[in-house]
Amino acid sequence: MSTSLPACVLPSCRTVARTGRGLCVRCWCVACAAQAEEHLMFAAALGALIGAVLAMTGAGGGILAVPLLVMGLQLPMQQAAPTALMVVGLVSALGALLGLRQGIVRYRAALLIGGVGTVIVPLGSHVAAWLPHQLLQAGFAILMLWLGWRQWQATPEDEMERRHLPCVVQPLVGRLIWTSACARALVLTGMVSGFFSGLAGVGGGFVIVPSLARYSDLPWRHIQATSLAVIALVSASATTHAIWQGLIYWPVALPFAAGSMASYLLLRGPVQQLPRALLQRLFAILVVLVALMMWLKACGWLAS
Repeated sequence: MSTSLPACVLPSCRTVARTGRGLCVRCWCVACAAQAEEHLMFAAALGALIGAVLAMTGAGGGILAVPLLVMGLQLPMQQAAPTALMVVGLVSALGALLGLRQGIVRYRAALLIGGVGTVIVPLGSHVAAWLPHQLLQAGFAILMLWLGWRQWQATPEDEMERRHLPCVVQPLVGRLIWTSACARALVLTGMVSGFFSGLAGVGGGFVIVPSLARYSDLPWRHIQATSLAVIALVSASATTHAIWQGLIYWPVALPFAAGSMASYLLLRGPVQQLPRALLQRLFAILVVLVALMMWLKACGWLAS
């Protein structure tokens, strides 16, 4: 019987399996079931990487998920992009809900940034249509390398300097003090994140996280939770449209999402105990990694 097993998984035996001939039917079904199980576990493992990235940085899930789905799970780009968007949106929504429960999401700031960003996205898409794709990706890669270097070099300012930031937290309440300067900084953050999301297809987290770190004295975990809330808000409408159009490949999306959410829940607590300087450097490493990926795509050395 052992000598018959290899033949049962050959493509030529699939025809025999369809005709209902005993042993080959059983062997072929067992082989397909084992293959499907391995595929589900592999999708969940890749999803766990995205959950870990979102737990540690609050950004970067979408742009990393797409190449994992394309190169790792052989999804076409038309299905990989909306599937990645849905999964990142789900994990971001989970993080935002947990953050709201803890009181660390600045939800009014998230609504303002997300609302402005959603309005500006079409402008970025319109500009992108007029620019050569390779030049656009190469230029954005250089910009992100600079951003990563700035984040790596950043050090926590002393208390006197942070008092002059546009957005300052009320000491006893933990909420932002809303001033015209703070509102302008948040609107600018939404405009820049929305513009670059439309321009280069890069999630707003890459702009939101460093902008909140620069313009506010929010603790790092508050910044990450607020960034996740914005990502969840912005991705909600696009995900709904993708589901309505039937663009989500559920056999991959479900285990990928399960792995992402499980990984996020597992790592979220320990990550919140890490020092801000370390988390900023992890974010800087992620930004540089994504910039290198975009540069390789611009040069044609990495599949889009």
